[in-house]
Amino acid sequence: MTNTCEEKPIIGIILGDAAGIGPEIVAKVAATDLFATCCRPVIIGDIRVLQQGMRVAKVTFPYKVIESMNEADWDKGLLVLGQKNLNPEEIKVGEINPICGKASGDALILAINLYKAGKIDGFCFAPLNKAAMKLGGHEFESEHMLFAHHFNWTGPFGEVNVLDDLWTSRVTSHIPIKEVSAKLTVENIMRAIRLADRTLRRAGIGNAKLGIAALNPHGGENGLCGREEIDVIIPAMELARQENIDVVGPFPADILFIKAFNGDFDAAVTMYHDQGQIAMKLKGFEFGITVAAGLPAPIVTAAHGTAYDIAGKGIAKTGALENAVKMAARIALCDKVRLDSGGVLTPPES
Repeated sequence: MTNTCEEKPIIGIILGDAAGIGPEIVAKVAATDLFATCCRPVIIGDIRVLQQGMRVAKVTFPYKVIESMNEADWDKGLLVLGQKNLNPEEIKVGEINPICGKASGDALILAINLYKAGKIDGFCFAPLNKAAMKLGGHEFESEHMLFAHHFNWTGPFGEVNVLDDLWTSRVTSHIPIKEVSAKLTVENIMRAIRLADRTLRRAGIGNAKLGIAALNPHGGENGLCGREEIDVIIPAMELARQENIDVVGPFPADILFIKAFNGDFDAAVTMYHDQGQIAMKLKGFEFGITVAAGLPAPIVTAAHGTAYDIAGKGIAKTGALENAVKMAARIALCDKVRLDSGGVLTPPES
């Protein structure tokens, strides 16, 4: 990387789906000092899309369009790595469009390549639309699979959601509820536990305590209401303790997040998607973020979507995007150096 440990990290900021709220919320934040306070930002996208976002948000700010990161000079103001690949006059705001999907996926791939080339230290992206990306030729079930493909990554990866100081990982994700129990194995539960623990460590949170969710009502009632807790969840927790990971539980889902929001632990590991997402989004839908955990680069986004229903109205809030940029910068800094207990700078964990 070009910057030293003492300098702010270089963070790419992708405009997101041009038919959604991405361009306007990026413009709103760019008009404040937020980007500059935590990183050296580089907005990635078509300048015409950013300009449309500025008009919608009713903001202005100075910027400089560059064609290559070799031209980067933050003394000249906010940088925009222009792509010249999407004319906003050719799309309709609030509707799925393959043009937007292709541009979104192309921007993600560009950011990956910039990271691999040492030109940026991580990136954050405004909300994307998976259906639009597929229509645009990026045939992946999720952006995380796109990341893994272009990083040639074979290790574990997945979503870790963050709201305030609470992190959540999940064992199963986008599968039908009827398939959840069969997917709960010691190996799969350990994968989610390790992913949460290592992601927190990567963000500078050592010795994290993880609260583990039960699957069944009342935690299975010692086998009277299901055996998953006895057969797989508790054995996985015992294995985690052998790896010096601090786990507590399993707690019934209706108790887990009461404890979590009371600060009883740093992260919650849930057994299925809605077990965690409902609680997190009820608590703070407008502020939650998603970390692409396990992958080489710091990659973060807002946990909410493209909000086609309000796109173009200038009313979209920016809290989640702000938190996402802050987290990308935080992880990028922690990737550079670690402070051990004696205050000695050490390389980050692999």
